[in-house]
Amino acid sequence: MSVGAPTLAPMTARDSRDPRDADVAIASAAPEAASVLDEEPVGGVLGKPYRALSIGIVSVVFLIAFEATAVGTAMPVAARELDGIPLYAFAFSAYFTTSLFGMVLSGQWADRRGPLGALAAGIGAFAAGLLLAGTAGAMWQFILGRAVQGLGGGLVIVALYVVVSRAYPEALRPSILAAFAASWVIPSVIGPLIAGTVTEHAGWRWVFLGIPALVAVPLALALPAIRRTAAGPVDPDAPVEAFDRRRIRLALGISLGAGLLQYAGQDLRWLSLLPAVVGAVVLVPAVLGLLPRGTYRAARGLPSVVLLRGVAAGSFIAAESFVPLMLVTERGLSPTLAGLSLASGGATWALGSYVQSRPRMEPHREKLVVSGMVLVAASIATAPSVLIDAVPVWTIAVAWAFGCLGMGMVIASTSVLLLRLSPPEDAGSNSAALQISDGLSNSLLLAGGGAAFAALGGGMAGAGHTAEVAGSHPAAFTAVFLPMAAVALAGAWLGTRLRSPHCVH
Repeated sequence: MSVGAPTLAPMTARDSRDPRDADVAIASAAPEAASVLDEEPVGGVLGKPYRALSIGIVSVVFLIAFEATAVGTAMPVAARELDGIPLYAFAFSAYFTTSLFGMVLSGQWADRRGPLGALAAGIGAFAAGLLLAGTAGAMWQFILGRAVQGLGGGLVIVALYVVVSRAYPEALRPSILAAFAASWVIPSVIGPLIAGTVTEHAGWRWVFLGIPALVAVPLALALPAIRRTAAGPVDPDAPVEAFDRRRIRLALGISLGAGLLQYAGQDLRWLSLLPAVVGAVVLVPAVLGLLPRGTYRAARGLPSVVLLRGVAAGSFIAAESFVPLMLVTERGLSPTLAGLSLASGGATWALGSYVQSRPRMEPHREKLVVSGMVLVAASIATAPSVLIDAVPVWTIAVAWAFGCLGMGMVIASTSVLLLRLSPPEDAGSNSAALQISDGLSNSLLLAGGGAAFAALGGGMAGAGHTAEVAGSHPAAFTAVFLPMAAVALAGAWLGTRLRSPHCVH
């Protein structure tokens, strides 16, 4: 399972919020928002005041999750038919780089004018990207479609969490975030199977073309409720501020820098050092300008919450990406069985998210996060044990189930803390920062893990009909898993720094 998508982004399509100060009263938002936030929850997220909104936005997340899990199945066939195998990786990186820009733009848009416009524009761009990819006659058009889709995905994910911050009282936020996590369970299990069947019998194009029509129903449910509870600026009497041009420029810089680094990582030659250096020069100041001050030094409160999100997502997803490859090349499993070994993680991830949503867990949220990161670190560290023939291969399925349980607790909790610590007028910018930390960490740790894997004799995938992998070496996998386990363990320490300095006694 991924934090917003199965590998990099998609983001992730789960939870994103903003933490600033535990003393900040979210109910001080706007007259309309305050009235909603001060209400006593009636019937939970499916109570009458929230039913249409909850079903609508959870359905949107469900469809995005289904698309994210299905794309990996259809992508190899699409690239082969479009004669685009050499450009295969860019179909993924194009989505990621444009989504980073979309996240920042959405944060600006939602903070100044409300999340409705950003959400509608994001859904439109996401659907347009799917249609462009599904009708592509050449690989460059397919990649362009993925880029448009990524822009839409970035707009949607941040706007959704601003909706959560403004439309739901604080007591219900853990529950709606748990529902977001649960909406990934079914797609993670059946998405590849359905996509494979559609690809085989109807063609890969229908994996992309079928989803836009399905989004219409949840939007029809959600948009009126969003317009009623979360439309417009936080303070309707204040003049509408112009977009912060500096942040927009930084967003362009982070997308450009990430794209150059990904290009360099996919072309391991000396000449690639030039785009790598240029990418780093552009990326570093952009990241420092877009993330909360103090993030790089793990300052208490909001900065540590944002940093932890990246550490958790990046270490887990980077490790997870190599699990099926290890099972196929080192233990001889079929690709289907290797993928199914991770299927139980969808259910335990949702369980972890449900556990953190229980009211009785609220006073222990920081301890819950620390425990979750310990589970994540232990699961990653256990993974290379299956390189030993005497260790049963099902060990990885058990370990990953526990790792996903920990991720469910951590990812949802960082979102809860983020919203609690963010004033309503900053919910969009802080949600964007959380998603940037998530996506950028995924990219950088995947690139680092991939470089270590290749340097120690990792196998090269062939370009045949069934992508066979040759000559992997156990040390190459160990060089991926053990460093990622160390990164996750550092996340357990970060879990002790999530309280605002004003709340530390």
